[in-house]
Amino acid sequence: MTFEGVLTKMESEFSHPIQYYLVFETDFLNMNQLLNKTITIQFIKYQCLNCGLDKPLYRQGFCKSCFFDVPQAADWVMRPELSTAHLNQEDRDLEYEKKVQLQPHIVYLANSSNVKVGVTRKSQVPTRWIDQGAHEAIEIVEVPNRYLAGITEVALKDYVSDKTNWRSMLKNDIKDEDLVEWRERIKQYIPDEAKDYFIASNSETNIEFPVHKYPVNPKSLNLEKEHTYTGKLVGIKGQYLIFEDDTVFNIRGNEGLVVGISVN
Repeated sequence: MTFEGVLTKMESEFSHPIQYYLVFETDFLNMNQLLNKTITIQFIKYQCLNCGLDKPLYRQGFCKSCFFDVPQAADWVMRPELSTAHLNQEDRDLEYEKKVQLQPHIVYLANSSNVKVGVTRKSQVPTRWIDQGAHEAIEIVEVPNRYLAGITEVALKDYVSDKTNWRSMLKNDIKDEDLVEWRERIKQYIPDEAKDYFIASNSETNIEFPVHKYPVNPKSLNLEKEHTYTGKLVGIKGQYLIFEDDTVFNIRGNEGLVVGISVN
């Protein structure tokens, strides 16, 4: 049986372990059910997530012209401190920016390859942590808009990383950390505008991923170049499919590719 559709990031359900779902226009795959099965992934064409045309993708699943036009790819998405909707100032689409930026945001610590600081909308907890492959995470601050979360993250980046080493995350080359202690250690560096929003009471969240075998030397699959890949699926972590031969495939990094997936 072959399933066909445009790749978007896998949806996830918080359970033990995490349940992953690949959602196509007409198909719905529980990826956990494919573990220990041999599957083939075939590149068919491109489909920009905005205009839907078969044009080479530039970044984040968008063709080049859409990437520089749509609000979903504006600079404030990756750099929350650039948000301006709270000032009623438009970047690309004020209505969209107000909808996304003017809602509760969480600044958090997550441990995937190392302890890192990050920002997400409150509605995206714990999805954001799952997508990053974090096995533990904790909230630090809950603020009413994206700008305050952004300036808090910038202030804390001097004392804790904001990057994940994807290779270490996939190899499970990690150690447990006391995130409550980390939160206490860095709270003094929270900027004055966000100090009143500090969260002092909640405990860390632990996340279990459906992985039967971690790769020793992960090799990233370039489906656009290879066109077809066949392998035995042995794990899912973050937004990566992990195969028995140490090949890994980043679903989110390949959004906008139309693929066929067959179970052999």
